[in-house]
Amino acid sequence: MAVAPLTGAKRLRQLLADPNKLIVAPGVFDGFTARLALAAGFDALYMTGAGTSISKLGWADLGVATLNDMVANASMIASLNPSVPVMADADTGYGGPLMVSRTVAQYARAGIAALHIEDQVQQKRCGHLLGKQLVDRETYYARLRAAVKTRNEVGSDMLIIARTDARQSYGFGEAVERLQEAVRIGVDVVFLEAMETEEEAAKVNVIFKGTYTFLNMVPGGTTPNMSVEKAQKLGFRIMIHPVICFQPIMDAVKKEFETLKSTGLCSEQNAAAGVKNAFNLAGLQECIALDREAGGKAYAAVGD
Repeated sequence: MAVAPLTGAKRLRQLLADPNKLIVAPGVFDGFTARLALAAGFDALYMTGAGTSISKLGWADLGVATLNDMVANASMIASLNPSVPVMADADTGYGGPLMVSRTVAQYARAGIAALHIEDQVQQKRCGHLLGKQLVDRETYYARLRAAVKTRNEVGSDMLIIARTDARQSYGFGEAVERLQEAVRIGVDVVFLEAMETEEEAAKVNVIFKGTYTFLNMVPGGTTPNMSVEKAQKLGFRIMIHPVICFQPIMDAVKKEFETLKSTGLCSEQNAAAGVKNAFNLAGLQECIALDREAGGKAYAAVGD
């Protein structure tokens, strides 16, 4: 079981200290996808709000998930290997400055390495859907001030990421100005959501030289698809793929369900695999070893 020191935030800062490194984080939303990402050897993980909403609540990313939903999921994912940084969606902070402060404190205590706060209204939606509504600048800045102040007061190394969705409704210039003030407030990373061209992506890294920049890659979204190599060349420091699991899971599980429905049996591949592969992925051997080393005998025959 994971008993490593709670070093996720410090580790993320160490990774960012290398100016030539781009941190690539796949989107995860439950223990299964998190375990798969850890096994693949990624430097960091990203807990997607959209994935959390779908997997935990069964609803699209329309602001349905609450602070309790999000922090519980983020905490579980971060606990699987505390030395691997988990960055997490924190939506709008779930209210005014007091709620933002509560959100930041709870994420920090949960071992989250970084979180992002955005400028949408409470009745928000995925950043790559149309019709987003934003709060005014001062409301957004109050959220960020509360986030930075609380992070500092609890003595956390967690990074604060300022996200703006202003590009869609108010233009690139407004989005940049909001993030420039965010930097003055003291955030660590800037996240201009839904950039529309590679030229805009390049400009962001010129304008915010000296500040960590964050790129969100959503297939079929507003921002043009970019390779890791391209994103690194433009100067981004963190790149997330929040929905990378969605379609593969939908396709594979749908196919298996259809096989069961039509034939009355699971597929030959599924039948041959059994449960051992999944249990091993989820720490079975580590649990057996821990029990044995502690003098326990409960699982002595499980590994056979």
